[in-house]
Amino acid sequence: MDVGGLSDPYVKIALLQNGKRLKKKKTSIKKCTLNPYFNESFTFEVPFEQIQKVSLSITVVDYDRIGTSDPIGKVVLGCTASGTELRHWSDMLASPRRPIAQWHTLKDPDDEEKK
Repeated sequence: MDVGGLSDPYVKIALLQNGKRLKKKKTSIKKCTLNPYFNESFTFEVPFEQIQKVSLSITVVDYDRIGTSDPIGKVVLGCTASGTELRHWSDMLASPRRPIAQWHTLKDPDDEEKK
């Protein structure tokens, strides 16, 4: 968060296999807002035989021109997820090549690293 109480958020999306990043994409930065709207879509081509082995890590980051940009929160979708994240993943697999929009609660970005 900036001195004025605002943020410059963007979203990083990573396609992971066994914890290793295969591909990555990111949105544009939304300047000076606490309520960003990202009207952007992303596509990752994944061979059918690998779909059970991959996951999507979606991280909201506060951009900082000076110093390090800080992660705000994240959500991971994939076969090893649970709850709404797993349901969203299942819905995406059931409708390939169609956008499946769903709200998620962001989790602490450091939670996985502490395990």
